[in-house]
Amino acid sequence: MLKVFIDSGSSIKQDEAEKYKVDIIPLQIMLGEKEYLDGVNLSMEEFYHALVDEKIFPKTSLPNLVELEKNVLACTDKGDDVIIITISSKISSTNESITKMFENNPHVRVIDSRMAVGGMRLMVDEINRNRDKSLDEIVEKVNALIPRIKIMAIPETLEYLFRGGRLARLEWIIGSMLKIRPIIGFKDGNVHVHAKKMGTKNSMSYIANALKELDCDTNYNIIASYTYSRKNLDELVSMVDQKYLPLIRVYDELDPAIAAHWGPNAYGLIFVANK
Repeated sequence: MLKVFIDSGSSIKQDEAEKYKVDIIPLQIMLGEKEYLDGVNLSMEEFYHALVDEKIFPKTSLPNLVELEKNVLACTDKGDDVIIITISSKISSTNESITKMFENNPHVRVIDSRMAVGGMRLMVDEINRNRDKSLDEIVEKVNALIPRIKIMAIPETLEYLFRGGRLARLEWIIGSMLKIRPIIGFKDGNVHVHAKKMGTKNSMSYIANALKELDCDTNYNIIASYTYSRKNLDELVSMVDQKYLPLIRVYDELDPAIAAHWGPNAYGLIFVANK
């Protein structure tokens, strides 16, 4: 039997675990002096009250590795194979720590997603399509998919990405001073600015057009993600070509561990490209 563990940087919620056939590894969040488990004992209302109203800048840290080791070994001890998917190793040390923990266990494979949020959901979908294959064949399928996954998002402000160390100072200064709307995603595991557009409409149009320009693979879902408010996301979706609208089957309000770095009112699309 195959067991899949994925960290909460995927933004897969605890109540979605059964649907996706995964066990979720909650990252830890610090809000002031209080520590929480992402998606477990911190509600979205409490999180945004701290972030928006109290102006508390959150910090995220590794999951409980002792608990993870116990749960994974409980699976392998009874003969199960295990795949663990982590948030990009370029923005978190989670992958490195977990890889070292299980490097000598022949029943465990640790995959560096090289991204976060909906991209990790698409990896889980790929696993579930291929559960009849061997452990290494499944891992090969997922690793082949990763370069094709495109995350394109627009943050309302670059402040949170910059303060969390996910964005270079120069990009932050240029974007903040000139009121440019950057389209942000991942490249080689790092947060990457795909393009810079003047004005919200132009930025939304860039993402909507990217589905056609990059030949969105219609065999996969398109994931629509947002933080705090869905207003801008709904406007973006209204610009999407009719051909792709039926593929938007998931609307994901990002978990606190990720929303902490994107800030409120960020939004975007995640899809698999053929180009």
